[in-house]
Amino acid sequence: MLLTIETITKNFGGLAALRELSLEVRAGEILGLIGPNGSGKTTLFNVISGFLPPSAGKVFFNGKDITGFRPDRIARKGLVRTFQGNNLFMHRSVWENILIAHHLLIKANFLELLLNRSRAKSGEAAAAKSSLEILDYLGLLPVKEELARNLPHGYQRALGVAVALAAQPRLLLLDEPLAGMNPEESKRFIGLIRGLQEKGIALMVVEHDMKAVMGVSHRLVVLNYGQKIAEGSPQEIQQNPLVIEAYLGSEVWDE
Repeated sequence: MLLTIETITKNFGGLAALRELSLEVRAGEILGLIGPNGSGKTTLFNVISGFLPPSAGKVFFNGKDITGFRPDRIARKGLVRTFQGNNLFMHRSVWENILIAHHLLIKANFLELLLNRSRAKSGEAAAAKSSLEILDYLGLLPVKEELARNLPHGYQRALGVAVALAAQPRLLLLDEPLAGMNPEESKRFIGLIRGLQEKGIALMVVEHDMKAVMGVSHRLVVLNYGQKIAEGSPQEIQQNPLVIEAYLGSEVWDE
């Protein structure tokens, strides 16, 4: 397994946001994570990616225990997340945003950068080349000189993914990627998610658009009150009475 969550609990004071939660993500799959608001989905993402320490339990990535690691250290290992809000430098260009993201991977230390030595030069050149490739793949090359704040919402979301791809992830956590998108933007982004999976990147997707997440996911995990209440294929989840009662409702499928 690429990612293994073992009996994770996260308490905030007397409130348990996650309760002995266990799940796995396989290499190269798309796993959908769904549940009502407040069910613990974003808290789980924050624990997995190092933004919150668990109160109990373990997180393993690629067979290594990463519990309690800093977010930057986890990202360097290939586990990267996006956020519900666009986590961008809004007053900088698309090109500058992606270059800044690449500095996470540049191995030259500060002194080498200061002295402009060969290792620093090669790192900067590699970052520029990778930036161009990512922007081209995501269709952002024509707007690379635009300020991030001036981009349409769908393009801002794509830029958020571009920033994440700069860290060369093996597993990408997408937190409500379709929020605020119009139907055309959503369709384009779903195609992007499928394309990333075809390139060998595993994805874990939190999304409230049920038809979209059911259509793109290989498996789904359903949370309610911080606990896993169901796991299975989209077809199995649609027919699960616990999931229907807690979250979906028959009207979801009648739209």
